[in-house]
Amino acid sequence: MRKSQLEEYAMPAKFSRRHLFWLAPAAAFVVAGAGFAARMMEPPPSGLDLSLKKKTEHGFYVASLVADQSPVPVGAIHSWTVKVTTPDGKPVDPIAITIDGGMPRHGHGLPTKPEITRDLGAGRHLIEGMKFNMAGWWTLSVSINGPKGADKATFNLVL
Repeated sequence: MRKSQLEEYAMPAKFSRRHLFWLAPAAAFVVAGAGFAARMMEPPPSGLDLSLKKKTEHGFYVASLVADQSPVPVGAIHSWTVKVTTPDGKPVDPIAITIDGGMPRHGHGLPTKPEITRDLGAGRHLIEGMKFNMAGWWTLSVSINGPKGADKATFNLVL
């Protein structure tokens, strides 16, 4: 190599503005990434409501969830049953239900699109296509559109 080529690849004794232009954003990215990783490793919030039966946000319905397997599997597709009743316990019909969820600390949703595939009677409906791709704190939101109107219940799971 010629001397000019060696000088071209040598670390400068002082950083120029050009180097600082790239160094500052890179350092900020590393610090932000470390903070995000630390947040992902935090345990779930203390006092988290882990009940799988609750009134919806506006109190129109009561929703409950039951997994088809215990313990709830991580990494495998499985099914759940959702039951929707009125506050006094009567099955709700007709009804439209959608399921959504994710990991609040990780900022991502479910890796699948679970769907209601069958009415099981007595206010119960089969949810198929559920999958949790990692252990940790998950939320499941059950959105209900029935005779009283639209309402929603959100459930916490720790796997």
